[in-house]
Amino acid sequence: VQLQAYGGGLVQARGSLRLSCAASESVFSRSVMGWYRQAPGKQRVLVATITSGGDTNYADSVKGRFTISRDNTKIAVYLQMNSLKSEDTAVYYCNAKVWPINSWGQGTQVTVSS
Repeated sequence: VQLQAYGGGLVQARGSLRLSCAASESVFSRSVMGWYRQAPGKQRVLVATITSGGDTNYADSVKGRFTISRDNTKIAVYLQMNSLKSEDTAVYYCNAKVWPINSWGQGTQVTVSS
């Protein structure tokens, strides 16, 4: 069971990036998929999640700037990040949960320069 995340990079403040994450097994089409992030010296925290039915949940810090979406035919989840701020700098991890599986991707670095 693998999650492959990509799309991170270096971007200037107020810029945009789109993260993508693809799952290797069809079981994840029924999962809650999401993105978490971990800044240096801090704990990993929720960014956004989306259910198989399309219900979304966002951290307050990214509401109105980030949009999570998914494609169940491709078993993929995306995170469109707009109006990026320096405090968005972190390693972003893709996650998929479908009982009893809780799977993490390898992380992709997002660096926002001010």
